[in-house]
Amino acid sequence: MFLNVKKLSLDAVLPSYAHDGDAGMDMYSNETVTIEPGQAVKIKTGVAMEIPEGYVGLMWDKSGLSTNHRIKSLGGVIDSGYRGESLLGVINLGIESYTIEKGHKVVQMLIQKVERVEIKEVNELSDTTRGEGGFGSTGK
Repeated sequence: MFLNVKKLSLDAVLPSYAHDGDAGMDMYSNETVTIEPGQAVKIKTGVAMEIPEGYVGLMWDKSGLSTNHRIKSLGGVIDSGYRGESLLGVINLGIESYTIEKGHKVVQMLIQKVERVEIKEVNELSDTTRGEGGFGSTGK
């Protein structure tokens, strides 16, 4: 499978895998951004992608940024039909400002197959042992 990527800025860094066997490819900032504690931002990548039909790009944390600096991905779904600039949503959950420099890795993107389902309204759902047990229902 190929991922067609178009540079929207001459100095943009193309997504890349750091190691053989990595699930996620690194996505890079095309601007320098300082994120204040509690602040959520959208960071420009300078690239647009053509994700193959039947697949999706899912944005996930970089473990070093999230565990060491509390910079968390706000998630992100890049649909196969989207052709605009890929923006990276992140939030600073830490207590100090954090600066992402232009050219730095921000998030990682996984390309995954998508299953489409038919939506069917019903009056009842099947029973399970879990039932309606939600958050915390399985204990600690």
